Parts: sequence; C-alpha cells; structure tokens
Amino acid sequence: MAPAHPAQHPDPRQPHHPHVVVHPPALDGSRRVTADDESLGVASHLDDVVELLRLADLDQVEVEESDIVEWQGGGPDDWPGLSEHHEG
Repeated sequence: MAPAHPAQHPDPRQPHHPHVVVHPPALDGSRRVTADDESLGVASHLDDVVELLRLADLDQVEVEESDIVEWQGGGPDDWPGLSEHHEG
C-alpha cells in the first residue's frame, strides 16, 4: 500500500527554506513566529517579523508574499490590540 503522502524530495537547485508560521495574535496583539518547530521570537509588528527572519538568516524571504510564510489568525496587516507602531 502506497503512503498517503509520498515523501517530497528537495530540489537540489533550490535552497531549503523552513516553514515559517506567524501564529494568531495573543491578547496583547503580539504574535509568535516559528520556523519549522523552532521559536524565532515574538513580533508586535510586521517589521519585527522581518527582523526575526533576518536574525535567523532568512532575510531573503519576502514576508508578505512568500509561500513559506503561513499567516495564522490574520495577515501581515493584522495586529489587533496594539497601538500604532512607532518608529524608533
């Protein structure tokens, strides 16, 4: 009997990118960010997600448009419960 989901063989021409998840907002509006099963940190704004990915050497990823970034509980513009992001 064949497996329900055959193993995918990575294309050697393509670099491996982990599956990045921006989790649903917490009560304070912040969102956990993980790559595969590793926690990258907590983001309070889209800029924080970009910085967390940069620190994980994933800065080549287009956060808002990439297929490897899964936005749960809202997209890149959804940060409920947080005041406007201030430029520092």
